[in-house]
Amino acid sequence: MEFRLLGTVSVETLTGPLPLGPAKRRSLLAALLLSPNTPVTVGRLTDSLWDDEPPLHARSVIQGHVSRLRTLLVGADAEAYGVELATVGDAYVLRLPETLLDSQRFEELLMLAREQRSPADTVLMLKEALSLWQGPALSGALTGPPLRAAAHSLEESRLATVEHLARTYGALGEHHRAAALLAAETAAHPLRESLAAALMLALYRVGRQSEALDRFHRTRRLLADELGVDPGPGLADAYALILRGEPGPAEPGDGGVPEPVSATGPRPGTAPTAVPDQAAPVRNTDPHPSPAPAPAARSGNAAALTAVDDAAADLLPRAPRGFHGRGPELAALTRAAAGEAPVCLVTGPAGVGKTALALQWAHRSPALFPDGRLFADLRGFSEAGEAALIDVLREFLLALGVAPRRVPESVQAAAALFRSLTDRRRLLVILDNARDSATVRPLLPGGSDCVTLVTSRHRLEGLIASDAARPVPLDTLEPHDGTALFAGVLGEERVHAEPVAAHRLAELCGGLPLALRVTAARLAGRPRWTLAALADELADERSRLAYLDVDDTGVAAALRLTVQHLPPEAVHQFARLGHHPGGHFDPYTAAALAGTDPVTATAALERLAAAHLVTETAPGHWVLHDLVRLYARGLDPAAASEALARVLDHYIATALVVADTAEPGGEPCFVLPDDYRRPSAVRDFADRTAAMRWLAAERDDLALAAVAARAAGLDDRAWRIILLQWPQVVWRARDSWSPLLELALDSARAGKDAYAESRVLTLLGWVLTEEGRTGEAAALLERSPLLARQAGDPLGEATALINLAVVQAELGELDTAQEGCVQAVELARTEGDRHTEMLALQHLARMQLTAGRPEDALESARTALDLGPEHEEVARRTLLLAVSGEARVALGEEDEGIRLLDRAATEAERAGYDEGAVRALGPLLRVTARADHRRRHEEALRRLSGEG
Repeated sequence: MEFRLLGTVSVETLTGPLPLGPAKRRSLLAALLLSPNTPVTVGRLTDSLWDDEPPLHARSVIQGHVSRLRTLLVGADAEAYGVELATVGDAYVLRLPETLLDSQRFEELLMLAREQRSPADTVLMLKEALSLWQGPALSGALTGPPLRAAAHSLEESRLATVEHLARTYGALGEHHRAAALLAAETAAHPLRESLAAALMLALYRVGRQSEALDRFHRTRRLLADELGVDPGPGLADAYALILRGEPGPAEPGDGGVPEPVSATGPRPGTAPTAVPDQAAPVRNTDPHPSPAPAPAARSGNAAALTAVDDAAADLLPRAPRGFHGRGPELAALTRAAAGEAPVCLVTGPAGVGKTALALQWAHRSPALFPDGRLFADLRGFSEAGEAALIDVLREFLLALGVAPRRVPESVQAAAALFRSLTDRRRLLVILDNARDSATVRPLLPGGSDCVTLVTSRHRLEGLIASDAARPVPLDTLEPHDGTALFAGVLGEERVHAEPVAAHRLAELCGGLPLALRVTAARLAGRPRWTLAALADELADERSRLAYLDVDDTGVAAALRLTVQHLPPEAVHQFARLGHHPGGHFDPYTAAALAGTDPVTATAALERLAAAHLVTETAPGHWVLHDLVRLYARGLDPAAASEALARVLDHYIATALVVADTAEPGGEPCFVLPDDYRRPSAVRDFADRTAAMRWLAAERDDLALAAVAARAAGLDDRAWRIILLQWPQVVWRARDSWSPLLELALDSARAGKDAYAESRVLTLLGWVLTEEGRTGEAAALLERSPLLARQAGDPLGEATALINLAVVQAELGELDTAQEGCVQAVELARTEGDRHTEMLALQHLARMQLTAGRPEDALESARTALDLGPEHEEVARRTLLLAVSGEARVALGEEDEGIRLLDRAATEAERAGYDEGAVRALGPLLRVTARADHRRRHEEALRRLSGEG
């Protein structure tokens, strides 16, 4: 058994990792493992599990997770390893031999490394210590303040170990190894001066003085730009030593191993934007490699390879001009390229700069690939069609020196020859614009010292599975990179004089490099303009695109040229997308906006994606860049009202299907508007999980649609769109639903609709009850049943009575509350609505149990469960099982009660229903604790009796 903190928090056993479940449970385990064999209080665990204000039931959640974790450990026979999760007063302690904990073994190996006399032995110890790391510390856990501090401390220890290993390499005279090791870490931590100083000295000692000095100046600029400070003594001393040409204290042959020093972490500052200067794979040990031996000498295909020239092949296009930022992504490429035979996968939406990133990284690391750099545009997303594999392989083979007559005719043979030629070379291969994994595989080189960079709009998960490709996702430029671009054009003084306005301008440009350059050009030509004034002008969406044009260059001009080449149906779809009130869309949404069908909409969207006008973020899901959306909106402004009405009705139709799938058998929560237009097609959902996932994913867009409907005077749509989210509201009651429901209430009242007002009041009152705002809830809910009765809505009245009864029970009016639930049951039965009847019986059972009537509670719960099929909505079934379990316990049937409570907790946890899990786990923990205490008491009595 092994407990891991240096990477994903996990427990490894002989049969595989334990299924720890949700992130909160991993966080709890991490907090216990950080203090092994030491009691950890509930308060500290609460701080570790919640970054913000913890919920009122935090203690119950922690108890539940401890109980589940204890069960997992017992099931894994942890006691055989000396592992025990125990309760000590108001704390928990995880007792275990510390040899089972990777962070403890890491510290032990560091201690052993310090005791070694031989530098070679020290290297072995330090490399073994670093091999324990499998990713960032405490991955997979929620990082509350204590866990963040612990993860930072562990990372500091790892970096100090890296620096110790680099110094030991230096003591052995292996400065090339030190440089390769430090390059990746310096790229990831460019503001850590101790790393930069060590890398400078390592580069200097392998004869790369210019790179060492460039590293100093780059770091000095970063420190000034990011933190406003000068280099510290360590960095300055290294710079002075290189300028003086002194050998320094760590030259080969000077004896002992340097003692480790405490890590000097980066000074407080923002995320670095520097790019790495190299990406040396650690495995390469020769700082000045000679050309690879002729392939003919190391292959059986002598006849085919005799004409191969060993000169380095270079098909790399020129470096991109005006490249800014991308520091984290360049650093990620450097880290990914350090593995054996690495494949790096740069992914992201169309036009985001994947090719530029790959070329920028390649041009910064020419010395790493002495045998050449190959480049091919696979044209995976081009209207001209994909490049033929045999043509790509022929170009590669010719560049590597194969005579034209020796190039095989088939893809299979050519790929085999390519792998053979690259077997012992250090080569970079860039495969740009790949559509799928199958296209890439024949083009992968054979050498373990080769690096392959693949760019694609698709995730290419097949390549990750088959070739361990390391994904490096790419997005639009961050605002701080935009301000850096401004500073490069306008001068640092002008940008530093208005830093807030510069940041705002970068955000208004949406991270689009063209928009950033146009904005900078406008300001450069008008030195009296302030950045704040231009930002105010750009903030107006109606004129933003006009301000982002200069002469015949600009965002609108570029988009206009693209749109001119589109077919009419794609232009129509594009123009309607501009009127979408939300941030993303699928084929059904696009079809509703355009008045077409999903098949036609999908075809149009694919054309727009090929033209880089929309970005596919996931299969079937697209987004528009803000500036592209503004341009599209201006193509057909007269269609705004019709497009909005169509998309609102689309949301209503889809949400009705969601509610019916999530709550089968439930009555519709309203009648449709008189002028409602059903879309040509409505999305279907396979099960409750898929339906709830749609509601969660569309929450922001549904809110934006409701706001747009309210602003357009379509109040009858606004409250309906909000009310239709009730399955998600019930599922996540404390997730800040009140403001949206208050908007629905305003819309209902604006239309003087008693039916709508009652329905909204009922749901809003229930949410306020769950938030602990009982007084406000009571004031609202008292009006709801009367309004429903006036509107002739008996089922609405029943639901209102149920929610009002919950508030009355909270206020101690238990008899009145039970009467209201009984009345709701009768109304639901009269209307033949089992769903509402089940809801009323569920709350009635809870109130009967509270009133000390467990038999009645059990009967009500049993009646409710008989009404619903086995696949009834999880939340309701969980709560009914919990009530039944508590009633059984109250009636003295403890074993059956425990079984029902455990089933309720398990189903709730499996479904992610936290509230239901808490309500079941609380009584379960209490009854099991009593049973355990009783067993211990009986055992003590038996022993006393035996002694007597």
